[in-house]
Amino acid sequence: MTDETRKLVLVADDDVDILALVKLRLERAGYEVQTAHDGIEAIEAIDLRMPDLAVIDVMMPRMDGHEVVRTLRTRPDTARLPILILTAAVHDRVAQASSDAGADAHMRKPFSPRELVEKIDSLLARA
Repeated sequence: MTDETRKLVLVADDDVDILALVKLRLERAGYEVQTAHDGIEAIEAIDLRMPDLAVIDVMMPRMDGHEVVRTLRTRPDTARLPILILTAAVHDRVAQASSDAGADAHMRKPFSPRELVEKIDSLLARA
């Protein structure tokens, strides 16, 4: 598959190990991956190149994941961008906050890399 036919996924997480793991698994699944280390970098990356889907961590410096999602939902160019939230928080209120912010799906860390790929495949199939 060429870069022009592969789906682009933006992954934003301040944990470099999680970022590397997700990037590796998504690339193995055939996706092109662009990364960001915080919410501001995620917005800047999207401004440079629109992804087909975004995977956003909740707890990041400078701008948390929920604020990133709210920002993206207010913009016409990203209002319908599929967004998957990742979080280490175990409280149901975090999942509700993700939904309230406008995320399409939510996964808790630690997660199964296979389940992550399946969730992304499913979100892109609906887009």
